[in-house]
Amino acid sequence: MKTETPTYVQFTQEMKKDYTILIPNMLPMHFKLIMSFMSTYGYHLELLEKSGPEIAETGLRYTHNDTCYPAILVIGQFMDALNSGKYNPDKVALIMFQTGGGCRASNYISLIRKALKNAGYSQVPVISFSLAGIEHHPGFKLTLPQISGMLSAVFYADLLMSLVNQCRTYEDVPGSAQTLADKWTSKLGQELGRGGKISLRHARQNCKDIISDFKSLPMTSRAAVKVGIVGEIFVKYSPLGNNNLEQFLVGEGAQVVVPGLIDFCLYCVYNGIEDHTLYGGSVLKNIGYRIAYKYLNHRREKISRLLQKSGRFEGYTPFDKVVALTRGYISNGAKMGEGWLLTAEMLELYNSGVKNIVCTQPFGCLPNHICGKGMMRPIKEHCPGANIVAIDYDAGATKVNQENRLKLMLANADV
Repeated sequence: MKTETPTYVQFTQEMKKDYTILIPNMLPMHFKLIMSFMSTYGYHLELLEKSGPEIAETGLRYTHNDTCYPAILVIGQFMDALNSGKYNPDKVALIMFQTGGGCRASNYISLIRKALKNAGYSQVPVISFSLAGIEHHPGFKLTLPQISGMLSAVFYADLLMSLVNQCRTYEDVPGSAQTLADKWTSKLGQELGRGGKISLRHARQNCKDIISDFKSLPMTSRAAVKVGIVGEIFVKYSPLGNNNLEQFLVGEGAQVVVPGLIDFCLYCVYNGIEDHTLYGGSVLKNIGYRIAYKYLNHRREKISRLLQKSGRFEGYTPFDKVVALTRGYISNGAKMGEGWLLTAEMLELYNSGVKNIVCTQPFGCLPNHICGKGMMRPIKEHCPGANIVAIDYDAGATKVNQENRLKLMLANADV
Protein backbone atom coordinates (compact mmCIF):
# COMPACT_ATOMS: atom_id res chain seq x y z
CA MET A 1 0.00 0.00 0.00
CA LYS A 2 1.44 3.35 -1.07
CA THR A 3 1.95 5.91 1.69
CA GLU A 4 1.03 9.48 0.79
CA THR A 5 3.77 12.08 1.09
CA PRO A 6 2.83 14.70 3.72
CA THR A 7 2.12 18.17 2.36
CA TYR A 8 3.77 19.73 5.42
CA VAL A 9 7.32 19.77 6.81
CA GLN A 10 7.65 16.91 9.28
CA PHE A 11 9.62 17.04 12.51
CA THR A 12 11.99 14.10 12.08
CA GLN A 13 14.06 11.96 14.44
CA GLU A 14 17.21 13.70 13.20
CA MET A 15 15.74 17.10 14.05
CA LYS A 16 15.09 16.01 17.62
CA LYS A 17 18.85 15.96 18.30
CA ASP A 18 19.61 19.64 17.79
CA TYR A 19 16.40 21.55 17.02
CA THR A 20 14.89 24.02 19.49
CA ILE A 21 11.10 23.73 19.76
CA LEU A 22 9.38 27.06 20.50
CA ILE A 23 6.17 27.06 22.57
CA PRO A 24 3.59 29.89 22.67
CA ASN A 25 2.85 31.19 26.14
CA MET A 26 -0.60 30.16 27.39
CA LEU A 27 -0.11 28.52 30.80
CA PRO A 28 3.36 29.51 32.06
CA MET A 29 3.38 27.25 35.14
CA HIS A 30 1.91 24.24 33.34
CA PHE A 31 4.11 24.59 30.27
CA LYS A 32 7.32 25.06 32.29
CA LEU A 33 6.59 21.87 34.19
CA ILE A 34 5.81 19.96 30.99
CA MET A 35 8.98 21.39 29.38
CA SER A 36 11.10 20.27 32.31
CA PHE A 37 9.57 16.79 32.06
CA MET A 38 9.95 16.51 28.27
CA SER A 39 13.57 17.69 28.37
CA THR A 40 14.46 14.37 30.04
CA TYR A 41 13.37 12.68 26.78
CA GLY A 42 15.89 14.66 24.74
CA TYR A 43 13.70 17.51 23.53
CA HIS A 44 15.01 21.08 23.54
CA LEU A 45 12.04 23.30 24.35
CA GLU A 46 11.75 27.03 24.96
CA LEU A 47 8.73 29.00 26.18
CA LEU A 48 8.20 32.35 24.45
CA GLU A 49 7.49 34.87 27.19
CA LYS A 50 7.92 38.19 25.39
CA SER A 51 4.81 40.36 25.66
CA GLY A 52 3.71 43.86 24.75
CA PRO A 53 1.64 45.45 21.94
CA GLU A 54 4.36 44.65 19.37
CA ILE A 55 3.38 40.96 19.55
CA ALA A 56 -0.14 41.67 18.29
CA GLU A 57 1.25 44.11 15.71
CA THR A 58 3.61 41.42 14.42
CA GLY A 59 0.77 38.91 14.28
CA LEU A 60 -1.36 41.30 12.24
CA ARG A 61 1.44 41.66 9.69
CA TYR A 62 1.29 37.93 8.96
CA THR A 63 -2.41 37.06 9.25
CA HIS A 64 -5.78 38.59 8.42
CA ASN A 65 -7.17 41.02 10.99
CA ASP A 66 -10.45 39.05 11.07
CA THR A 67 -8.57 36.10 12.59
CA CYS A 68 -9.35 35.49 16.26
CA TYR A 69 -7.19 37.35 18.77
CA PRO A 70 -5.49 34.25 20.29
CA ALA A 71 -4.33 33.20 16.79
CA ILE A 72 -2.95 36.68 16.14
CA LEU A 73 -0.97 36.53 19.39
CA VAL A 74 0.35 33.01 18.82
CA ILE A 75 1.48 33.86 15.28
CA GLY A 76 2.88 37.15 16.58
CA GLN A 77 4.98 35.39 19.23
CA PHE A 78 6.34 32.87 16.73
CA MET A 79 7.18 35.43 14.05
CA ASP A 80 8.68 37.87 16.55
CA ALA A 81 10.99 35.11 17.80
CA LEU A 82 12.05 34.05 14.29
CA ASN A 83 12.63 37.66 13.18
CA SER A 84 14.66 38.45 16.30
CA GLY A 85 17.79 36.74 14.99
CA LYS A 86 18.09 34.73 18.19
CA TYR A 87 17.22 31.45 16.47
CA ASN A 88 18.60 29.71 13.40
CA PRO A 89 15.56 29.12 11.13
CA ASP A 90 17.21 25.88 9.96
CA LYS A 91 17.43 24.55 13.52
CA VAL A 92 14.10 25.56 15.02
CA ALA A 93 10.59 24.09 15.10
CA LEU A 94 7.26 25.39 16.39
CA ILE A 95 4.61 23.49 18.31
CA MET A 96 0.89 24.19 18.49
CA PHE A 97 -1.79 22.40 20.49
CA GLN A 98 -4.89 21.16 18.67
CA THR A 99 -8.06 19.60 20.02
CA GLY A 100 -9.56 19.05 16.58
CA GLY A 101 -12.81 20.76 17.58
CA GLY A 102 -15.04 23.03 15.54
CA CYS A 103 -13.05 26.17 16.25
CA ARG A 104 -10.64 28.44 14.39
CA ALA A 105 -7.98 26.99 16.70
CA SER A 106 -8.14 23.88 14.52
CA ASN A 107 -6.88 26.09 11.68
CA TYR A 108 -3.99 27.60 13.65
CA ILE A 109 -1.50 25.16 12.14
CA SER A 110 -2.34 26.16 8.55
CA LEU A 111 -2.37 29.85 9.50
CA ILE A 112 1.08 29.54 11.11
CA ARG A 113 2.46 27.72 8.05
CA LYS A 114 1.06 30.40 5.76
CA ALA A 115 2.74 33.09 7.87
CA LEU A 116 6.04 31.17 7.78
CA LYS A 117 5.86 30.85 4.00
CA ASN A 118 5.14 34.56 3.55
CA ALA A 119 8.08 35.45 5.79
CA GLY A 120 10.51 33.11 4.02
CA TYR A 121 10.63 30.45 6.76
CA SER A 122 8.79 27.66 4.95
CA GLN A 123 11.47 25.15 6.05
CA VAL A 124 10.45 25.49 9.71
CA PRO A 125 8.43 22.47 10.93
CA VAL A 126 5.18 23.12 12.80
CA ILE A 127 4.36 20.25 15.15
CA SER A 128 0.68 19.54 15.72
CA PHE A 129 0.38 18.46 19.35
CA SER A 130 -2.80 16.39 19.43
CA LEU A 131 -3.78 13.16 21.13
CA ALA A 132 -6.17 12.64 18.21
CA GLY A 133 -3.19 12.11 15.89
CA ILE A 134 -4.19 14.83 13.42
CA GLU A 135 -0.68 14.86 11.90
CA HIS A 136 2.34 12.57 11.87
CA HIS A 137 5.75 13.76 13.09
CA PRO A 138 8.33 10.93 13.48
CA GLY A 139 10.48 12.99 15.86
CA PHE A 140 7.60 13.81 18.18
CA LYS A 141 5.82 10.59 19.08
CA LEU A 142 4.23 10.41 22.51
CA THR A 143 4.54 7.10 24.35
CA LEU A 144 2.22 5.98 27.14
CA PRO A 145 4.79 6.92 29.85
CA GLN A 146 5.09 10.39 28.30
CA ILE A 147 1.32 10.88 28.16
CA SER A 148 1.03 9.65 31.77
CA GLY A 149 3.81 12.01 32.85
CA MET A 150 2.20 14.97 31.08
CA LEU A 151 -1.13 14.20 32.73
CA SER A 152 0.55 14.12 36.15
CA ALA A 153 2.23 17.42 35.28
CA VAL A 154 -1.18 19.00 34.61
CA PHE A 155 -2.55 17.80 37.98
CA TYR A 156 0.53 19.11 39.79
CA ALA A 157 0.45 22.45 37.93
CA ASP A 158 -3.26 22.92 38.68
CA LEU A 159 -2.51 22.35 42.38
CA LEU A 160 0.41 24.81 42.33
CA MET A 161 -1.67 27.41 40.48
CA SER A 162 -4.50 27.09 43.00
CA LEU A 163 -2.13 27.37 45.97
CA VAL A 164 -0.30 30.38 44.57
CA ASN A 165 -3.63 32.13 44.01
CA GLN A 166 -4.79 31.30 47.55
CA CYS A 167 -1.54 32.63 49.07
CA ARG A 168 -0.10 35.57 47.18
CA THR A 169 -2.70 38.12 48.22
CA TYR A 170 -1.89 37.39 51.88
CA GLU A 171 1.85 36.57 51.80
CA ASP A 172 4.12 38.55 54.13
CA VAL A 173 7.03 38.30 51.68
CA PRO A 174 5.88 39.41 48.20
CA GLY A 175 6.62 36.74 45.61
CA SER A 176 7.27 33.96 48.11
CA ALA A 177 4.36 31.80 46.87
CA GLN A 178 5.54 32.00 43.26
CA THR A 179 9.13 31.27 44.30
CA LEU A 180 7.97 28.15 46.10
CA ALA A 181 5.92 27.11 43.06
CA ASP A 182 8.96 27.56 40.80
CA LYS A 183 11.02 25.38 43.14
CA TRP A 184 8.44 22.59 43.00
CA THR A 185 8.05 22.98 39.22
CA SER A 186 11.76 22.30 38.72
CA LYS A 187 11.75 19.36 41.16
CA LEU A 188 8.63 17.71 39.74
CA GLY A 189 9.71 18.08 36.11
CA GLN A 190 12.88 16.09 36.72
CA GLU A 191 11.13 13.61 39.00
CA LEU A 192 8.46 12.85 36.40
CA GLY A 193 11.11 12.51 33.71
CA ARG A 194 12.30 9.46 31.89
CA GLY A 195 11.97 6.46 34.20
CA GLY A 196 10.79 8.76 36.99
CA LYS A 197 8.21 8.45 39.72
CA ILE A 198 4.67 8.67 38.35
CA SER A 199 2.80 6.26 40.64
CA LEU A 200 -0.42 7.50 42.23
CA ARG A 201 0.92 6.74 45.71
CA HIS A 202 4.01 8.89 45.16
CA ALA A 203 1.89 11.63 43.56
CA ARG A 204 -0.33 11.70 46.64
CA GLN A 205 2.70 12.13 48.91
CA ASN A 206 4.05 14.90 46.69
CA CYS A 207 0.70 16.71 46.87
CA LYS A 208 0.75 16.45 50.67
CA ASP A 209 4.28 17.88 50.77
CA ILE A 210 3.39 20.70 48.39
CA ILE A 211 0.35 21.69 50.44
CA SER A 212 2.40 21.53 53.65
CA ASP A 213 5.09 23.80 52.16
CA PHE A 214 2.55 26.40 51.08
CA LYS A 215 0.77 26.21 54.42
CA SER A 216 4.04 27.11 56.16
CA LEU A 217 4.51 30.34 54.17
CA PRO A 218 4.29 33.45 56.40
CA MET A 219 0.89 35.00 55.65
CA THR A 220 -1.37 37.57 57.27
CA SER A 221 -5.12 37.08 57.16
CA ARG A 222 -6.93 40.09 55.72
CA ALA A 223 -10.22 40.88 54.04
CA ALA A 224 -9.91 40.50 50.28
CA VAL A 225 -12.35 40.44 47.39
CA LYS A 226 -12.39 37.08 45.59
CA VAL A 227 -12.50 37.43 41.81
CA GLY A 228 -13.00 34.45 39.49
CA ILE A 229 -11.61 34.39 35.95
CA VAL A 230 -13.36 32.46 33.17
CA GLY A 231 -13.51 32.72 29.39
CA GLU A 232 -11.86 31.45 26.23
CA ILE A 233 -9.03 29.12 27.23
CA PHE A 234 -6.16 31.22 25.83
CA VAL A 235 -7.14 34.64 27.20
CA LYS A 236 -8.30 33.05 30.48
CA TYR A 237 -4.83 31.74 31.27
CA SER A 238 -2.29 33.61 29.14
CA PRO A 239 -0.75 36.76 30.68
CA LEU A 240 -0.05 37.88 27.11
CA GLY A 241 -3.67 37.31 26.07
CA ASN A 242 -5.28 39.05 29.07
CA ASN A 243 -2.73 41.83 29.69
CA ASN A 244 -1.52 40.30 32.96
CA LEU A 245 -5.04 40.18 34.38
CA GLU A 246 -4.14 38.12 37.45
CA GLN A 247 -1.23 40.41 38.33
CA PHE A 248 -3.48 43.46 38.05
CA LEU A 249 -6.20 41.99 40.28
CA VAL A 250 -3.68 40.92 42.94
CA GLY A 251 -2.19 44.42 42.79
CA GLU A 252 -5.65 45.75 43.58
CA GLY A 253 -5.78 43.54 46.69
CA ALA A 254 -8.05 40.82 45.28
CA GLN A 255 -7.70 37.04 45.55
CA VAL A 256 -7.84 35.42 42.14
CA VAL A 257 -9.73 32.15 41.56
CA VAL A 258 -9.04 30.38 38.26
CA PRO A 259 -10.47 26.95 37.27
CA GLY A 260 -7.79 24.36 36.52
CA LEU A 261 -6.74 22.99 33.15
CA ILE A 262 -7.81 19.48 34.19
CA ASP A 263 -11.39 20.83 34.24
CA PHE A 264 -11.05 21.58 30.53
CA CYS A 265 -9.71 18.04 29.99
CA LEU A 266 -12.71 16.61 31.85
CA TYR A 267 -14.99 18.81 29.74
CA CYS A 268 -13.48 17.39 26.54
CA VAL A 269 -13.88 13.81 27.78
CA TYR A 270 -17.43 14.44 28.99
CA ASN A 271 -18.31 15.82 25.55
CA GLY A 272 -17.37 12.43 24.09
CA ILE A 273 -19.83 10.76 26.47
CA GLU A 274 -22.53 13.32 25.71
CA ASP A 275 -22.03 12.89 21.95
CA HIS A 276 -22.74 9.18 22.30
CA THR A 277 -25.89 9.95 24.29
CA LEU A 278 -27.11 12.44 21.69
CA TYR A 279 -25.96 10.85 18.44
CA GLY A 280 -24.96 7.25 19.18
CA GLY A 281 -21.76 5.80 17.76
CA SER A 282 -19.08 3.36 18.86
CA VAL A 283 -19.84 1.56 22.11
CA LEU A 284 -16.15 0.83 22.73
CA LYS A 285 -15.28 4.50 22.25
CA ASN A 286 -17.99 5.46 24.72
CA ILE A 287 -16.63 2.97 27.28
CA GLY A 288 -13.16 4.47 26.79
CA TYR A 289 -14.48 7.98 27.44
CA ARG A 290 -16.29 6.82 30.58
CA ILE A 291 -13.18 5.11 31.96
CA ALA A 292 -11.08 8.24 31.26
CA TYR A 293 -13.71 10.47 32.87
CA LYS A 294 -13.85 8.30 36.00
CA TYR A 295 -10.05 8.18 36.26
CA LEU A 296 -9.56 11.95 35.89
CA ASN A 297 -12.37 12.63 38.37
CA HIS A 298 -10.86 10.22 40.87
CA ARG A 299 -7.43 11.87 40.80
CA ARG A 300 -8.91 15.38 40.91
CA GLU A 301 -11.08 14.50 43.91
CA LYS A 302 -8.15 13.02 45.84
CA ILE A 303 -6.19 16.28 45.49
CA SER A 304 -9.28 18.27 46.46
CA ARG A 305 -9.67 16.28 49.68
CA LEU A 306 -6.03 16.92 50.58
CA LEU A 307 -6.58 20.66 50.12
CA GLN A 308 -9.68 20.58 52.30
CA LYS A 309 -7.94 18.57 55.03
CA SER A 310 -5.20 21.21 55.25
CA GLY A 311 -7.57 23.49 57.18
CA ARG A 312 -6.17 26.43 55.24
CA PHE A 313 -6.96 25.89 51.57
CA GLU A 314 -10.13 25.37 49.54
CA GLY A 315 -10.56 22.33 47.31
CA TYR A 316 -12.31 21.84 43.98
CA THR A 317 -16.02 21.54 43.31
CA PRO A 318 -16.77 17.92 42.21
CA PHE A 319 -16.94 17.97 38.42
CA ASP A 320 -20.24 16.06 38.33
CA LYS A 321 -21.72 18.99 40.24
CA VAL A 322 -20.16 21.45 37.77
CA VAL A 323 -21.90 19.57 34.94
CA ALA A 324 -25.23 19.56 36.80
CA LEU A 325 -25.14 23.34 37.36
CA THR A 326 -25.85 23.96 33.67
CA ARG A 327 -29.34 22.48 33.83
CA GLY A 328 -31.91 25.10 32.96
CA TYR A 329 -29.24 27.37 31.47
CA ILE A 330 -27.51 25.67 28.52
CA SER A 331 -27.40 22.25 26.85
CA ASN A 332 -24.39 20.03 27.44
CA GLY A 333 -24.43 19.54 23.68
CA ALA A 334 -23.18 23.12 23.25
CA LYS A 335 -19.42 22.71 23.02
CA MET A 336 -18.03 25.44 20.77
CA GLY A 337 -16.04 28.31 22.27
CA GLU A 338 -15.62 26.47 25.61
CA GLY A 339 -19.36 25.78 25.29
CA TRP A 340 -21.33 24.80 28.37
CA LEU A 341 -18.16 24.74 30.49
CA LEU A 342 -17.91 28.54 30.35
CA THR A 343 -21.44 28.93 31.69
CA ALA A 344 -20.85 26.16 34.25
CA GLU A 345 -17.66 27.81 35.56
CA MET A 346 -19.47 31.08 36.22
CA LEU A 347 -22.20 29.21 38.10
CA GLU A 348 -19.65 27.10 39.99
CA LEU A 349 -17.74 30.20 41.11
CA TYR A 350 -20.95 31.86 42.30
CA ASN A 351 -22.07 28.74 44.19
CA SER A 352 -18.67 28.45 45.90
CA GLY A 353 -18.91 32.03 47.18
CA VAL A 354 -17.01 33.84 44.42
CA LYS A 355 -19.65 36.32 43.22
CA ASN A 356 -17.25 38.64 41.40
CA ILE A 357 -16.34 37.21 38.00
CA VAL A 358 -14.33 38.43 35.02
CA CYS A 359 -15.40 36.82 31.75
CA THR A 360 -12.52 37.18 29.27
CA GLN A 361 -13.75 37.45 25.68
CA PRO A 362 -11.37 37.45 22.69
CA PHE A 363 -12.16 39.07 19.37
CA GLY A 364 -13.27 36.61 16.72
CA CYS A 365 -14.81 33.89 18.91
CA LEU A 366 -18.59 34.23 18.51
CA PRO A 367 -19.49 30.93 20.26
CA ASN A 368 -17.44 32.05 23.26
CA HIS A 369 -19.32 35.35 23.41
CA ILE A 370 -22.63 33.46 23.30
CA CYS A 371 -21.70 31.00 26.07
CA GLY A 372 -20.03 33.74 28.14
CA LYS A 373 -21.39 37.24 27.67
CA GLY A 374 -24.67 35.89 26.28
CA MET A 375 -25.32 33.86 29.45
CA MET A 376 -24.56 36.67 31.91
CA ARG A 377 -28.12 38.00 32.02
CA PRO A 378 -29.87 34.68 32.89
CA ILE A 379 -27.15 33.95 35.47
CA LYS A 380 -27.62 37.35 37.13
CA GLU A 381 -31.40 36.89 37.12
CA HIS A 382 -31.11 33.63 39.08
CA CYS A 383 -28.02 34.44 41.18
CA PRO A 384 -28.58 37.43 43.49
CA GLY A 385 -25.48 39.57 43.94
CA ALA A 386 -23.60 38.11 40.98
CA ASN A 387 -21.11 40.78 39.88
CA ILE A 388 -19.98 39.70 36.40
CA VAL A 389 -18.11 41.83 33.89
CA ALA A 390 -17.14 40.82 30.35
CA ILE A 391 -13.79 42.20 29.21
CA ASP A 392 -13.02 42.20 25.50
CA TYR A 393 -9.47 41.44 24.40
CA ASP A 394 -8.37 42.32 20.88
CA ALA A 395 -5.57 44.10 19.06
CA GLY A 396 -7.46 47.42 19.18
CA ALA A 397 -8.53 47.33 22.85
CA THR A 398 -6.53 49.49 25.25
CA LYS A 399 -5.19 48.17 28.54
CA VAL A 400 -6.32 51.37 30.28
CA ASN A 401 -9.94 50.83 29.23
CA GLN A 402 -9.83 47.20 30.36
CA GLU A 403 -8.37 48.13 33.76
CA ASN A 404 -10.90 50.92 34.27
CA ARG A 405 -13.74 48.44 33.75
CA LEU A 406 -12.08 46.05 36.21
CA LYS A 407 -11.74 48.82 38.80
CA LEU A 408 -15.44 49.61 38.41
CA MET A 409 -16.26 45.94 39.00
CA LEU A 410 -14.07 45.89 42.12
CA ALA A 411 -15.70 49.08 43.38
CA ASN A 412 -19.06 47.27 43.32
CA ALA A 413 -17.68 44.05 44.81
CA ASP A 414 -18.53 42.60 48.21
CA VAL A 415 -15.76 40.92 50.21
